Amino acid sequence: MLKIDSIERGVVIDHIQAGRSMEIYHYLNLDKLDCTVAIIKNVKSNQMGRKDIIKIENNIDTELAMLGFIDSNITVNIIDGGTIIEKMKITLPKHITNIVKCKNPRCITSVEQELPHVFHLKDEQRGVYRCAYCEQEAERD
Repeated sequence: MLKIDSIERGVVIDHIQAGRSMEIYHYLNLDKLDCTVAIIKNVKSNQMGRKDIIKIENNIDTELAMLGFIDSNITVNIIDGGTIIEKMKITLPKHITNIVKCKNPRCITSVEQELPHVFHLKDEQRGVYRCAYCEQEAERD
């Protein structure tokens, strides 16, 4: 059995849908960090069957709420002294910026390249986001 050590101080992103950890790794730009990052894929889970986990051996200064767009079942544990000092249940954020790009070729973001890609949550039940400029539905890759 593979044993992954606990971390003394940092962040554990847990309950990631199996196979989605690399997507989160890229969204959070974890490759730019100068600390240890462990990606554990396909971990057995009683609740989910299989899941992914990301352990970051340092606190990160990033907007974690956007993780709810990728997977609203994610939990984020803040670790200090080897124990969980805060456990956050991530929910769907009300707005997302520059997480996905608008696919509408007639959207102003297609012409004005410097404009941020802003989407607002329109249907929380179905997790539907729409472009702030043209109302195009966001597509998850």
